[in-house]
Amino acid sequence: MNSDDLGSFLRIAETMSFSAASRVTGTPKSSLSRALSRLKREIGAKLFERGPHDLRPTEAGRILLIHARRVIDDLNEATAALDGVTGQPRGVLEISAATTFAIGLVAPMLPHFLREYPELRVHLEAENRIVDLAREDVDVAIRIGAMPNSDLIASKLGRIELWACASPAYLSERGTPQTPHDLTNHELLGWTDRLSIWRFTDNSKCEHRVSVNVRSVIPEPAVLQVVLENGRGVGRLPDFLARPSIEKGRLVRLLPDYEAETVEVHAVYAAHRSLSSKVRVFIDALRVHLGAI
Repeated sequence: MNSDDLGSFLRIAETMSFSAASRVTGTPKSSLSRALSRLKREIGAKLFERGPHDLRPTEAGRILLIHARRVIDDLNEATAALDGVTGQPRGVLEISAATTFAIGLVAPMLPHFLREYPELRVHLEAENRIVDLAREDVDVAIRIGAMPNSDLIASKLGRIELWACASPAYLSERGTPQTPHDLTNHELLGWTDRLSIWRFTDNSKCEHRVSVNVRSVIPEPAVLQVVLENGRGVGRLPDFLARPSIEKGRLVRLLPDYEAETVEVHAVYAAHRSLSSKVRVFIDALRVHLGAI
């Protein structure tokens, strides 16, 4: 029984759809269908039946599903163990990150990383959704902010600051805020339309909280950056995203004498998977990169 076919069967069973399994794995539906046909011939029984809205495993499919999970997990653990013995990461590394962080954090370090590990191939998914690491074919994901209790293992990479920024053109028209509370007199842009708090800490370690009602909502920081650079309002950007624009004179960091609010960055992976050498070296490289920018 082919392990690749078992993996295809597992993805179809978990997503209950050929289309969803194809999206998750990046495998054409025709290839998934052929894999399922091969398993059906080997086992001699139908593995799925079609329900009103999705696929449902038959009795044979449910039995195979239990053993398929065990086989795939054992293979992943064996691969991780062998990587540890040979010391050379290899294979495909599946990474998931939100678009801004894929562009600003992961992509810049990949050329050097791939030169260091020539037997590794990277599949970077830049998407603004939280992937299900326990069910989807993803080795490691980049998550921002506090980590909820879950079955995921989180490895802290570092912290990023959220800088309040505006363009020189906007500031020449509206003036430059001198204190955090001056921001309330400006056109504020944010990532959400919910009332939020922007926090700043002064030299005496006193925290200043500003309740923010945004005029416009731009959930993607990389898009917000473009809007700010073109003279529309004040918004907060991750430091790694804002810094190049500030150095080029396209943006100005506001209230630089105050400490900006920070958020933690984590690399997370499923607890049921061993920490393979390819994930370990990627986490180490990303941690070094984040510390250098």
